[in-house]
Amino acid sequence: MKKQELIHLHGLLAEVANHYELRSDNKVDHTAYDDLGVQPTSIHKSKTDHKEAVFALAQGITSEITVVEEQPISATAD
Repeated sequence: MKKQELIHLHGLLAEVANHYELRSDNKVDHTAYDDLGVQPTSIHKSKTDHKEAVFALAQGITSEITVVEEQPISATAD
């Protein structure tokens, strides 16, 4: 994947995380992502830095969704 494509993916994942937080009561854990200090607008950062940021952001999103999905859903009829 080219650096430009990776930066685009980084921006899209950041939007997904923001949208998820706005639409649900849950917050994505951004600790690992924030520690990297790489934002989608940080075009001067290396391709490797953006790749690490994408993985950290994706991990935070998927771990939060997994926790939400594991909560039991009551089986009641309408």
